[in-house]
Amino acid sequence: MRFIKPAWVTHKDVAKSDQDTKRQSIFSIHVHPDGSRIATGGLDAKVRIWSTKPILNATSEDSGRPPKSLCTLSMHTGPVLTVRWAHSGRWLASGSDDEIIMIWDLDPSGRGKVFGSNEVSIEAWKPMKRLPGHESDVTDIAWAPEDRYLASVGLDSKVIVWCGYTLERIRKLDQHNGFVKGVCFDPVGEFMATQSDDKSVKIWRTTDWELEAEIRKPFEDSPGSTFFRRLSWSPDGAHITASNATNNRGFVFIAAVITRGLWTSEISLVGHENTVEVAAYNPHIFLRNSSGPLVTSNICSVVALGADDRSISIWQTKSARPLIVAREVFERQIMDLSWSRDGLTLYAASSDGTIAVFDFDPEELDGIAPFSAQQQYLQKFGFVPPPVPEGYSHGTFYGDNNIPSSRITPPPSPQSRTMEQLQSQTEFGSDTANGGGEQINRLVAKKSNKKRVKPLLISDIPSASTSDNIINGATTQVPLSVVNQPPSSANGAGSTFARPESRYSIPKSRHPSHSTSPAPSMRGFDADEMDVPIDVIDTSSSPGTTRGKRKASALEGDDRPTRPRTLGGDRPRDAVAVREIVSRRHERWHDLLPVPPVLTFLSTKVDGSEDVLEGRNSEGDSPSEVTFVSGKQTQWLDYVQFPIIALTASPAFCAVATQDGSVSVYSHTGRRIMPTITLDAPCSMIHSCKTSLLLLTITGQLSSINVKSQSAYFPSPFIGSLLHAPDSKVLAASVRHNGAPVLQISSGVAYTYDAQLLQWTKLSDEWWSEGSDVWQGRQRPTKDVIASIESAITANADDKAVIKERPEWWNAALTLGHLESKLHAAKALDCPSEYKQALLQYAKKLADEGFRAKAEELIKDLFGPVYWNPTRKEESWSPTVVGLTKRDLLREVLSVFARSKTLTKLALDWQDTLRKASNEEQP
Repeated sequence: MRFIKPAWVTHKDVAKSDQDTKRQSIFSIHVHPDGSRIATGGLDAKVRIWSTKPILNATSEDSGRPPKSLCTLSMHTGPVLTVRWAHSGRWLASGSDDEIIMIWDLDPSGRGKVFGSNEVSIEAWKPMKRLPGHESDVTDIAWAPEDRYLASVGLDSKVIVWCGYTLERIRKLDQHNGFVKGVCFDPVGEFMATQSDDKSVKIWRTTDWELEAEIRKPFEDSPGSTFFRRLSWSPDGAHITASNATNNRGFVFIAAVITRGLWTSEISLVGHENTVEVAAYNPHIFLRNSSGPLVTSNICSVVALGADDRSISIWQTKSARPLIVAREVFERQIMDLSWSRDGLTLYAASSDGTIAVFDFDPEELDGIAPFSAQQQYLQKFGFVPPPVPEGYSHGTFYGDNNIPSSRITPPPSPQSRTMEQLQSQTEFGSDTANGGGEQINRLVAKKSNKKRVKPLLISDIPSASTSDNIINGATTQVPLSVVNQPPSSANGAGSTFARPESRYSIPKSRHPSHSTSPAPSMRGFDADEMDVPIDVIDTSSSPGTTRGKRKASALEGDDRPTRPRTLGGDRPRDAVAVREIVSRRHERWHDLLPVPPVLTFLSTKVDGSEDVLEGRNSEGDSPSEVTFVSGKQTQWLDYVQFPIIALTASPAFCAVATQDGSVSVYSHTGRRIMPTITLDAPCSMIHSCKTSLLLLTITGQLSSINVKSQSAYFPSPFIGSLLHAPDSKVLAASVRHNGAPVLQISSGVAYTYDAQLLQWTKLSDEWWSEGSDVWQGRQRPTKDVIASIESAITANADDKAVIKERPEWWNAALTLGHLESKLHAAKALDCPSEYKQALLQYAKKLADEGFRAKAEELIKDLFGPVYWNPTRKEESWSPTVVGLTKRDLLREVLSVFARSKTLTKLALDWQDTLRKASNEEQP
């Protein structure tokens, strides 16, 4: 075995010469099915694709050929938490804390410099589909066997299942009660498993997406502090290995092995000194006796575990001890693991910003069986998957025995242990262009001016360059000339299991056409050696295809789809120059806030989509116009009597404010879903979030409306009392999904209105920044609401640092006060994740300071009445806060107290009380 840590695989701008540039955390890593490249996702909000040959071959690394970095994808706006190649190798899926999943496809003509950076992409992967739907960070994604489904999970506690062919949403599963941090599919295709911070693993049937089983026992005492809970299903379908499990009341960290069918965990993988973060099975099954039959008793699997103790262990299910334990491989915890398709290379990624590679010889993993053995063995389950949607196919998959001749050859992979074996298995002769060296097979793109109509066949694969056009009945493809195509050979599969094919060879049943996209002209590199071709993109199309031009529609006569008729949908969009219109306004209002100017053009995007709401004001006597645009097509329009001054749009509705103080609310189809609202004065600010609408007039009157129920959250308050400081003004006004307004004032204070107190309350104050240890003023942009508020307060504050003499308890007092204020703010704005984070920080501060009275009061508040019964309603105490169970929060608070030097006994006593109360609640 060889251990490799390539220092050049990093998530920072590789073009920068500054050696002190800090490495960004790498959260995910995945190997392409052909082994030629890996994808990584990191804190820098980028997906990066790297060639594996320079990693595994020192000569290639020294020569720089092929290039180490192949591509940088920068469409995400938040850290990329997960990347997964489809089993076909055709698509790459990535999930981010920007709540979006991106599907990427190879773009043969898109190479060049990365926008906003000095980096150069050797190959280009362009976004083929954007999948919105999650309401918080996307933590993990998984492709089902044969890419029939794509599953995604996130911190919104939701599991979303997408069709792997059409990429349309099939089902949203919301039965988890905590952050969902791991997902995997059964290799048979019958089940899907998800793991959550609610301390459960749930098994779902893929036939109806209903719950099959729920496993809780190994996770009852597991900590909720891990970044991920990535689990994996064994290639024989018999077991799931789940991360973040514990034994002995949480004192022993394990990985739990769950048995299929029984859905119980009687096996534990013990040895790590901290929480197990990720489990990953080798994709091959292994034979205990290589000459024995293919039966259950002769089959075992290999699984790798990565943990927060910075170590990796590799286990074989036939042994009670690990095969390998690599300690302190990284400086921080392991985030992700991925096996190569040949089962001989394991890649690991860490939050310290580095990756590690374990490269095995076939003799070291004895008994590895070919994929044909796995396919034969899985047939015993008798599961028949649903049919493929008509007109869609991903083509064939790695491990298939019957692969058509139109497939492209695997890319130049790291050199095999035996070149003669490579040539004999791939049927490559020794007469190569490189004089007996490694053969580089290139795809040559040729331009053609011919156009022809091509029907959409079931065998055609929707790729990035065609997916959008196929919907409209047109395709765009690149014609390719095939170079050095070898003669076809018969498939000589026998009934016995031979040693699997060489890790860098092509099975004899493949009949490839060797090609790759032309390399860019770059000084210092030969075109042949710049290319790392990919073994899945079937671009060998019919001779009449053209590059960069649309074809005529493939549908003729009455079968041609027609677009539904909409109001204004047939009118082309015209560009409008944005100018301010001098408009005469009525002087009957006492202005507290500025009046928005009347512009010729206004627009706002619908949150989470590319749809746009536009407003156009005429400089003449024509009426003002409202339009809703999707792509380049107008979906609907409407006219309003007075000039438009403000717009807002949420995924549920659109709202338009006019100069006379009216507000019109529309659905996304253009239907007025509420009566026109008449305010006491024109709107100065307008904002929307989900079904909530905030209106703030120039006279300082605020309204928060639930559009769905068509009711106000509370009577309209006046904001004049918030502007008491000289020259103070409202910097921003927004609304939360629960109707709570957020007003940021130039005085350094953020307010909300409490509907129960009927009073304004402070969310945050610049005062806390003067002494609090947990003030979050200087940090990167985040979706955390309170953290964003503190960052905005800091950005608008004066930078004049005044050194003052402070009292002895200054920092402790302000830190505790700040955290208590944050707890109330998170509760008012309904932010579960920030509430939990602030609560645990508050508990740690109490433990560090040893404030027993405060700690005991917090415990009693979370525990509630000693004899509380969930079936009996208690008016004085609620068992939940911001959707979180108080006693579950208490368990984590007590864990913090138990690790302190001053509150250990208090924590242990209450842990016993909590355990007894939990036992009494169970029927």
